Amino acid sequence: MSRTQGNIEERAGSLRVRLYAGIDPVTGKQVYHRATIRGTDKAAWKEARNKLTEFRAKVLKQKAAHSSVTLAYAIDEWFDSADLEASTRDGYEGYIKRVIKPALGHVAVSKLGVRDLESLYAVLRRCRKRCNGKPFIEHAAEGDHECHAPGCKPHTCSPMAPSTVRQIHSIISVVLAAANRWGWIDSNPATLAKKPRQDVPQPDPPTAAQAAILVDRAFELGEDWGTLVWLAMTTGMRRAELAGLRWGRVDLDAEVVEVRRTFVQSKGVGREKDTKTHQLRRLALDSETVALLRAHKRWYAETVAKFGRTLTPDMMVFMGTKNPDPLVPYPPDAISRRYKRMAASLGIETHIHALRHFSATELLSAGVDLRTVAGRLGHGGGGATTLRVYAAWVAASDRKAAEILGARLPKRPIKGEAVSDD
Repeated sequence: MSRTQGNIEERAGSLRVRLYAGIDPVTGKQVYHRATIRGTDKAAWKEARNKLTEFRAKVLKQKAAHSSVTLAYAIDEWFDSADLEASTRDGYEGYIKRVIKPALGHVAVSKLGVRDLESLYAVLRRCRKRCNGKPFIEHAAEGDHECHAPGCKPHTCSPMAPSTVRQIHSIISVVLAAANRWGWIDSNPATLAKKPRQDVPQPDPPTAAQAAILVDRAFELGEDWGTLVWLAMTTGMRRAELAGLRWGRVDLDAEVVEVRRTFVQSKGVGREKDTKTHQLRRLALDSETVALLRAHKRWYAETVAKFGRTLTPDMMVFMGTKNPDPLVPYPPDAISRRYKRMAASLGIETHIHALRHFSATELLSAGVDLRTVAGRLGHGGGGATTLRVYAAWVAASDRKAAEILGARLPKRPIKGEAVSDD
């Protein structure tokens, strides 16, 4: 019997069923449907023939698919109408162009199966460039050239992070869900595909000593820069939230900052938008932070007065260093770069987002409850995200709470212990 018809073989007291199912679009390898039936009696042969019939029906369904629309076409159709944030759209576009279309774009959505997706994910976890495992040179230039030129080097496999593969899976899944709604496929194989496990978050906040050094250097570099770093450290605000903060949202008498908007950049173009979780939150400020913000506000008013302007509620709390304008937010990318340079000059390897981790871990270590910390950070899910990211610190806080409670209760004698006469 030909491989396209399949076969049943009797081996070691069992029946092995095999049917050729085509070529894997990711690896280029031949794919077979296989099954093993225990026994060789009449009933076992009947079960084996039924299994072979089932395999044939599955292959015929793939070959007789009612749609020849490719995944690349489906992606383009979905992408044109998808309601995505600009930054999200840019990120998706990169994954689609670099990974998804080159790997599976040519495959008809009706022929795309669970195994195809899982095969792609496995290849990416081995090498992000989907190499075949054989040595080759990565060329820095196109066309004929001398490989001694700068940039040409032997390829080294670099695995893609599980979180990135999960993101690629998410894009494919939503595209196939759309194809299913549009009647191009009968079901979405991505719902069954096994994706990489989610990475356990590993926040790496600066130590209290490092935080003190960082904030001291920030104030040395400028009162406004020092205040920005201090506020990030004490409130846990995201860089986009700091960039989008206006004076009208800072109530120094009530000692509260209202986080309502953020400022984000996409391909060098900035715009204001809702917060990441689309939540308005009010953050209480400590007396030291209020005093620093009052001093910053006086400095700010004096600075804009030099240009013949008066401080108004719509002005940004923090101005950029390049062509400063009180109505133009401090670009988030510029904040990150400046902070990174400052930390590097101190010999500290960290980034601006680590100050958010510092704020959260310090609060949890001090015994502040999880819901309050989640609220200050702007996490949704009633603290589920906070617990997942800061599980180790929550556990330490729980241990501290247990010790405090135990210390407050009267000590009870334990059986077997010697009783002192004192």
